[in-house]
Amino acid sequence: MSSACEQLTEVASAGVSPALRAVDCVANEMASAAFGRLFGAEGAMAPVLTILLTLYIAFFAISLLTGRSSLGISALTPRMLTLGLVLTFATSWIAYQGVVWNLAVGGPDWIASQLMGAKGSATQIFGDRIDVVFNAIAEASQNAGQGGGEAAQAATEGAAPAKAAAAGGGAAGLFSPDSVMWMGALMLLLGTVGVLLTARIALAILLALGPIFVVMALFGGTRGLTAGWLRGVVLTATTPLFVVLGGGITLELLVPIVSALVQGAQLGEIDGRAAMALFVVAAVHLALMGMVLKVAGTLVSGWQVFGLARSETSRGGRDSAAPPAPAVSVGGQVQPFVPAGTASRTPAVSAASAAAMAAAPAMEQGAAPQQGDRRTVITQVSGGGIEPLGASQASRTRGIGSRFRASNDVNSNSTGRAAAKETFK
Repeated sequence: MSSACEQLTEVASAGVSPALRAVDCVANEMASAAFGRLFGAEGAMAPVLTILLTLYIAFFAISLLTGRSSLGISALTPRMLTLGLVLTFATSWIAYQGVVWNLAVGGPDWIASQLMGAKGSATQIFGDRIDVVFNAIAEASQNAGQGGGEAAQAATEGAAPAKAAAAGGGAAGLFSPDSVMWMGALMLLLGTVGVLLTARIALAILLALGPIFVVMALFGGTRGLTAGWLRGVVLTATTPLFVVLGGGITLELLVPIVSALVQGAQLGEIDGRAAMALFVVAAVHLALMGMVLKVAGTLVSGWQVFGLARSETSRGGRDSAAPPAPAVSVGGQVQPFVPAGTASRTPAVSAASAAAMAAAPAMEQGAAPQQGDRRTVITQVSGGGIEPLGASQASRTRGIGSRFRASNDVNSNSTGRAAAKETFK
């Protein structure tokens, strides 16, 4: 650990803002050391990276030999971009720190500063304001304790009154204004500093392991791990943003409450209403942080991660969903869509329709139909083919169908009649 981080660590217990500075410094140093031990000049994972790059090029060569890929711009461009990004972020700490680390740590802080109109780091300013609130609460408790010391000393002069108070005042001590005030302060501490420090430590661990997951983006079977890592980084990076924005509103609500506590403590007692208000606001803020974590997780889960992660549902729906067969219009009547299960029987129905449409010009050349006449193509599909008509229907339509036969379709007449029977009324 460097001397600068040691100095920050020594004063980390002085408040929230020093603790955040110490965590950021230690996290940056830990990520840099982990990067050097993994993929540095003498890193343990450098031979592994060489083997993986060799396999990546070998797999691409095999796909070219087998015809699954081609030497074109559309095939080479995404592969070359993936290979270049992996080599850049897995072998250069300067590039990794300048892009990944600064975006994950400094990006949400900059957005919070712009939204709050603050000059400097919004997270550090938020930590300073929390320190002011807790210092005021501690001062109010101390003043109230000094004012109530004389009353407690007077109460201990009589043994019987003291025993009675000890026997019956235990439950009242848990819900005294001072106890309620400190319970509210503890909940506020967990909802602000606890969430901030937890998110920063988790982000530091993910960024320290980042080069391993960057290398996994080379192969399709491991890109899901890279997508999950990026989602985790975004989740832990945006959590402090929501904490700072939500905590800023909470601190604005606590200003008059803490002022009432300080004024009451100067008179020798803590205002019970102000203590209860502090407890309620802290509970609401703690519930808000739980909701923030839920919302952040929902937002990140819907991210496709630049196409690296596609849901299996969308893949299955896109692969299995087949477009419905187009409607066949014969003689002014639109046939219904053919289901996917009867797709194998569609060619037979299409042949019957083609035969009926081929017979239409001959009918126009031979004799003009009456105005009230209409033509109907009867096709009955059953068991993968066209079911022949009944014997009575065949005898009635045997002479009528041949009357309107096209002259250029004599050779294929037997095939057309086997596919469908035509009746013109």
